[in-house]
Amino acid sequence: MLLDILFLVLGIIFILLGADALTNGASDLARRWGISELIIGLTVVAMGTSMPELVVSVISSIENKPEMAVGNVVGSNLFNTLFILGATALICPVTVSKQVIGKDIPWSILASAILLFMACDAFLDGNSNNTISRSDGLVLLLIFITFIYYTILVAKKDDKQDHVEAKKADDAGELEVKHTPLWKSILFIVLGLAGLIYGGNLFVDSASSIAFRMGMSESLVGLTIVAMGTSLPELATSVVAAFKNKAGMAVGNAIGSNIFNILMILGVSGTITPLKMGNITPIDLLVLLGSSLLVWLFARTSHILSRIEGCIMIAIYICYMAYLIIAQ
Repeated sequence: MLLDILFLVLGIIFILLGADALTNGASDLARRWGISELIIGLTVVAMGTSMPELVVSVISSIENKPEMAVGNVVGSNLFNTLFILGATALICPVTVSKQVIGKDIPWSILASAILLFMACDAFLDGNSNNTISRSDGLVLLLIFITFIYYTILVAKKDDKQDHVEAKKADDAGELEVKHTPLWKSILFIVLGLAGLIYGGNLFVDSASSIAFRMGMSESLVGLTIVAMGTSLPELATSVVAAFKNKAGMAVGNAIGSNIFNILMILGVSGTITPLKMGNITPIDLLVLLGSSLLVWLFARTSHILSRIEGCIMIAIYICYMAYLIIAQ
């Protein structure tokens, strides 16, 4: 048991180090190819913080552990929305931009609603199991591509003026761009991928072993231990941002990660193999949808997530964890 816990922690460490190395290497390559910082942040870095969830869910899918794959995404999104944003607001009231309220949170609500609809096979079609099929996975990926295309279009529009000014400064010799050596960027990417794959395998195997030894279901482990572990990048980023009085960054980080988790990660995992929901019920998905709606409502009141609202969000998350343990 202690050895499994050790391997679980080691798996998390390898995943976090791998995601960081991969993101740094990919960002360096993107800058070398002339891609703007804003686009890099919205794509490469955003995908990088969701890489732990992607690796764990894909490996779980390949190893025929669908409940852990789905539970990882649902649990991570709930942890992001209720606990991370709640804790961030508790440290420092969070100012939410109009873009996040008008674009990012609605995309998160839409993604959660689509997942709920796809996972109600028993109710809608009378099937014996709720399943995210391959066709569902392909639809999620198609929506994800649409989201990325829309995001880049909006970002390019907002970034146009900054790019023009930077170009003028560069032409005048006032801007010196330093690139990381190409070999180092490629090395970071290779080592990052290796760390993610090795750490992901270690993490999934040890989590499964712990679940078996403690009599826990795969879905419960995915919704709790695995979800919290893979959400460490978002937690660290948000808490640091809050202490630096840049808490607004935490909202975009958490909400953006939620969109990537549902559309990209479940899209890829479901395309690899159909994902049976098992013990993950529509109730869990309703809580997920409700959490996104709650953040949207809180943010719309005064464009701020207050400390009281942060306490409410954390309390809801604790109640949900208690429900999972009692229902186990």
